[in-house]
Amino acid sequence: MAAPVVGFASYHATFSNVTGPDPQITLCQEDPLLPIYHEAGVFIQSTGEYFVTSNLYPDETGKLTMVFSKIRITDGSYACERVQTEMSVGNGGVNYKDGILWCDYGSLTKVGGLIYMSINPPYQIEPVVETFNGVPFNSVNDVVVAEDGAIWWTDPIYGYEQGLRPPPQLPAQVYRYDPNTKSVRAMADGFDRPNGICFSPNEKVVYVTDTGIVHHGHSVDPTRASTMYVDMPSFTHLRYAFDVAITAGEPFLINRRLFAFADGRAPDGIKCDMEGNVYSGCRDGISVWSPGGVLLGKILIEGGCCNFSFCRAGEIMAMNQTRLWRIQLAETTVGALLRIGSK
Repeated sequence: MAAPVVGFASYHATFSNVTGPDPQITLCQEDPLLPIYHEAGVFIQSTGEYFVTSNLYPDETGKLTMVFSKIRITDGSYACERVQTEMSVGNGGVNYKDGILWCDYGSLTKVGGLIYMSINPPYQIEPVVETFNGVPFNSVNDVVVAEDGAIWWTDPIYGYEQGLRPPPQLPAQVYRYDPNTKSVRAMADGFDRPNGICFSPNEKVVYVTDTGIVHHGHSVDPTRASTMYVDMPSFTHLRYAFDVAITAGEPFLINRRLFAFADGRAPDGIKCDMEGNVYSGCRDGISVWSPGGVLLGKILIEGGCCNFSFCRAGEIMAMNQTRLWRIQLAETTVGALLRIGSK
């Protein structure tokens, strides 16, 4: 079998500031039979462990299932082991307190929501948010935690399209939960399939990807959304951006605008570095845009990248369904979420 094609493609001179003079892509783990490396990608700095969720796959009875795993990273070696939990269908995740906050789709008979999990066996879990004022969420997809402790997440209808959830009772929206007041608010609507979400380094901008190109669970329609928003609906491969404004003591998302169209299609996970550059996993790898929406370059990964994480300084771990990749960029390229290596 031929080795997968990986590499770097520069579209702007400043991409070299991101990559450094000698960027590297290394295959860390591979399971040719199961899509183990699909979503989340939560790096625990204190233990050197990397938690991931798999894509759905049929078990020995033909029933769709998924698994949680953690990869132990020790001196350049990688060992994958299963994490046994009582969650239904996990997807995105983020560092939260001393553990992980997971997105749980739920099932046909059980509500999902945001679930806190200990990073230590037996991996005890505790629901954080399960409904929008009593109404079940559709299928919570990706999540980020702001510096004030508030939790923001996306809620598309993929669970219903995949036969995992009942018919949706809410629009596909972005939500915010305030742990101090226990209030849950809808923050943005008008999406096709809101997916990834992240903040700019100063948290004045929220970015949301829309993967409306993928619908009905599996089929692809190239005329639908593949974008990143800053603020305005679209229907093709988009990323949107919103400004965060405070009114009556509460945050609102304003100035919705199209941030970028992903020509690599289906932008999923999204992250920022400390310079404000925006990264998103697409069907051709990871695309990198400037804060002004200019495509700087791409980290090319054959088969694409669903999600990824900044770990140590200049390091990205990228998930490719059956493969886990380590990408080494310039050590000055630091992720805005964990800020490991940031001065």
